[in-house]
Amino acid sequence: MMQITALNRHPLKAHGRETVERVTLHAGQSMPYDRLWAVAHDASKAMPGDWARCLNFTRGASSPQLQAITAKLDETSEMLTLHHPKRGEITFHPDRDKAAFLDWVGPLVAEGRAAPVDILRLDGRGYTDSAEPTLSLNSLASHAAVEALCGTPLKTARWRGNIWFDDAAPWDEFEWVGRDMKIGGARLHVSKRITRCLATTVNTDTGARDVDTLAALDQLGHRDFGVTLTVTTGGEIAVGDELELI
Repeated sequence: MMQITALNRHPLKAHGRETVERVTLHAGQSMPYDRLWAVAHDASKAMPGDWARCLNFTRGASSPQLQAITAKLDETSEMLTLHHPKRGEITFHPDRDKAAFLDWVGPLVAEGRAAPVDILRLDGRGYTDSAEPTLSLNSLASHAAVEALCGTPLKTARWRGNIWFDDAAPWDEFEWVGRDMKIGGARLHVSKRITRCLATTVNTDTGARDVDTLAALDQLGHRDFGVTLTVTTGGEIAVGDELELI
């Protein structure tokens, strides 16, 4: 039986990850509070209230230290706590306390990269990398296959995935594109494979690039890991739920 092993969200895109035990999905939306906010830089063309491509935002592919941030969101107050091994902890409201956050995060942005200047919010769908509201599904078996290619253990946090599952063969998920699945009370459609970037080469404990995951994937003839999902029927999903193809 394929089973959900972890659920993750990233309230502020590219700035911290958080593990949750359960979440209620809604049709046509991404995971609640996932990439709800994003950090626009001084070269961004993103407009408030509109989705924009990831190149408009500060991200781990170009500033690897961001990958070492962890997050904790209080859903009631929307206060967000971020922690980084070199910057300590900050608790702030992304809509109201932008200046404090920008001061905190500035030293983590790589030299020569566009400076962070604003936090934008996009309710309902979030600033996912795809133009449509999606979640990402990642396989522990495929992760283990990448570890074998790299010759070293890797933390799953490198992939910034929403839903992790086990008990399938490596790369089975690529064969599911175009199919539907049931998890808990929700139904989801498998949209496409996810092509990966330099962010996955970063150690999420230290923020340093240490393992060439992209070169490992190149050995397989692609740079894909995980698949995107769209929610067709809303419902609660939780760690331990069965993943069933339908």
